[in-house]
Amino acid sequence: MLSRAALVVLLLALSACTGALGSDGGPVSTKAPEVGACRMLTPEDIQQTSNDTAPVDCDTKHTAETFAVGDFPEDVAGDAIDDPALGAHVFDQCEKEFRRFLGGDESQVMRSTVTWAWFRPSQDAWDAGARWWRCDVVGGGEESTSLVTLPRTAKDLLLGEPEDRWEVCVDGPTVADSVKIPCSEEHTWRAVTTIVLGEEDEEYPGDRVVAVRTRDFCSDSVGAWMNYPVDYDYGFTWFHEAEWKAGNRRSICWAKTDQ
Repeated sequence: MLSRAALVVLLLALSACTGALGSDGGPVSTKAPEVGACRMLTPEDIQQTSNDTAPVDCDTKHTAETFAVGDFPEDVAGDAIDDPALGAHVFDQCEKEFRRFLGGDESQVMRSTVTWAWFRPSQDAWDAGARWWRCDVVGGGEESTSLVTLPRTAKDLLLGEPEDRWEVCVDGPTVADSVKIPCSEEHTWRAVTTIVLGEEDEEYPGDRVVAVRTRDFCSDSVGAWMNYPVDYDYGFTWFHEAEWKAGNRRSICWAKTDQ
């Protein structure tokens, strides 16, 4: 067992490597994460603002893979770790990189079971000068009760014709009240197309306009996807002003089908 004096010396040596001690008296690392690292994350983890889960070998079971890492520019990274400008900056950086990494277009990505989560340094690391951000592709989303295991790498996961396990469905009487699941599981609805509702520089047109445009488009789009049957059921998911301001310009169309 270390003596109290030896423990103090050890902590001082560690702090010299990191340059700071945390609120718990332990050393604080300000080192940025690495792209390509894999981790076993949970739905609870991806709801947090920071994460220190240790990486695992990507050949072993994992639910997350880091696909982008960067530093906040000085004009964005002020003193406040919870500044909304941080999230806006990361969205701009990671949303397009997420699509590029998966190999899918915007519509495919919106209709997939994989999402992305971002993390910033802990408060202690931020106070010590860390200004990095990290974006992970994860096998599920905030609604998921568990995250699915990813392949060794998720790169090009949606390239070409994705497997059913990476496409999103629901199993329930309606889309709105059902948890999203992979289409490889028994289901009653499948997300089949999306509609673009505006350009990047356009103002939000209002809830009613978005809902009506989505409904009308999805009626025709789902009918075409189902090869114009005499009778069919369709649903749609549309988003509100907050999502519009975050950059989303699409709604999702759903077909009632077990295929």
